[in-house]
Amino acid sequence: MIGQYLADGIVLGSTIALGAIGLTLTYNILNFANFAHGSLLSWGAYFGLVFVMSFAGIQGGDTFGSLSFGWPFIVALFGAAVLTSGLALLVDWLVFRPLRRSNIQVALVFASFGASLLLRNFIVVFFGPEPHYYNNSIEIAKEILPGVRMTSDQIFVVVLAAVLVVALHLFLTRTKLGKAMRATADNTALAQVTGINVQGVVRWTWVVGASLAAVGGMFFGLTVQILPEMGFNLVLPLFAAAILGGIGSVYGAVLGGLVIGIAQDVSVMFISPAYKPAVSFVIMIIVLLVRPTGILGEKK
Repeated sequence: MIGQYLADGIVLGSTIALGAIGLTLTYNILNFANFAHGSLLSWGAYFGLVFVMSFAGIQGGDTFGSLSFGWPFIVALFGAAVLTSGLALLVDWLVFRPLRRSNIQVALVFASFGASLLLRNFIVVFFGPEPHYYNNSIEIAKEILPGVRMTSDQIFVVVLAAVLVVALHLFLTRTKLGKAMRATADNTALAQVTGINVQGVVRWTWVVGASLAAVGGMFFGLTVQILPEMGFNLVLPLFAAAILGGIGSVYGAVLGGLVIGIAQDVSVMFISPAYKPAVSFVIMIIVLLVRPTGILGEKK
């Protein structure tokens, strides 16, 4: 039975990891905790829903093998990433950029919390409070290991999340823009002196973080359901994952997301599911007591 909970935790952890990456990128480069990041997951899921519904009924929209979706969902992943990136840039332009000039970090944190509430309520206005699904089909889980059953959609989520993490690693280590992002995260003033376009790096930080959030939101909607408060419910596990892995560490965010996802699902073997969110914070506190910088965090 524990194998099944581990598998379910890896699926949830994959979603949390993608969201936590964007959160830690924002903190690493912009140096503030963005509570509105969870709302980007929600908007990404709903943007994807709009694309999927727009392509519904079009010839050629059959499903891929045993998966519950076809090419419209793949197109929706790209479309949602683009629109969510645009939304993140708009929020930055309207809210965060003016506040960054004041250099008051606490103002940015409070503004991000307000933006989160506003974005969540806009979802209710435009899409309603009821849950939505990308399709109405019922997937049958198949046994992949003794005592472990997963649907094809869940396997797709884990595999594609792993591919995106590898792609992000190559982007940050092999491309000029990725190296510029790392340099800006290490020392913004020095990066600016050496000729790096810091404002351009900031814009691409929002794009990368929002795109991963959109994909994570669609993954959650695919494997669970789409709700206006889904991002709000996920934002605390996202922070727990980012802090647990080591705030500012992209790879730590991935590891932290997997640990949080697995811990939350395995915990239901021993306690009520209502206490799942608390489990992630208990683990985070225990790890931070032993290693204050997080699992992969570096001392500064």
